[in-house]
Amino acid sequence: MDKPEFNPLPLFTLIMAYEAGALDATLAAAAGDDAQLFSELREAFIESLSRQVDLLGRARCDGNWQITALRIKGLAASFHADPLMSLAEEALDAAPGDPVVVRQIRSFLDNYAAG
Repeated sequence: MDKPEFNPLPLFTLIMAYEAGALDATLAAAAGDDAQLFSELREAFIESLSRQVDLLGRARCDGNWQITALRIKGLAASFHADPLMSLAEEALDAAPGDPVVVRQIRSFLDNYAAG
């Protein structure tokens, strides 16, 4: 009897949904009672991460891959997005163009942007 294949994506999605709350809490702490500032900070995070995910997806040499992964890690550290920092670490350890890592970081971005 064949074992079913393990698919980590649903668990990953649940973790990312939970952690998006922590990221929003960090933004809320920075913005205080200013809803417009909160919105602007959130949009800046999404825009910056989107740009870096695009670059990561197109990177094929070690240098471009490493620099982009480090930028993502720095962005994650700035906003206290621990799961994104872990994903950036995975990217640093992965081969340039690794579609799994790019897909996971893009999934984090999509989940956060949708929420």
